[in-house]
Amino acid sequence: MKKYRSEVLGAIHETASDLYEAGVMNKQTLRKFDELCLTPIRPMQPAEIRALRRREHVSQAVFAMHLNVSKGVISQWERGKKHPAGPSLKLLTLVQEKGLNAIA
Repeated sequence: MKKYRSEVLGAIHETASDLYEAGVMNKQTLRKFDELCLTPIRPMQPAEIRALRRREHVSQAVFAMHLNVSKGVISQWERGKKHPAGPSLKLLTLVQEKGLNAIA
């Protein structure tokens, strides 16, 4: 399930996706809609991840459960030994913007 910046942008993006599938819109234009409508992600620093978890008042184990990773991975992210990427980074971004309940 895609996460949009707002309900309106979600409706616009779904319409653009339908137009692409119908052959009315090209892939480059659809990519522009992706950039506009989908929640953007950016790398997160270890201190940001730790602060985010603390802001949500959860342990590493509980945070890991919500992100579908191990407690050890959360610890490594918070120490800078590893860096979140892909779906994990997207989930962290959503938690940062909308709170842990957004992915619970």
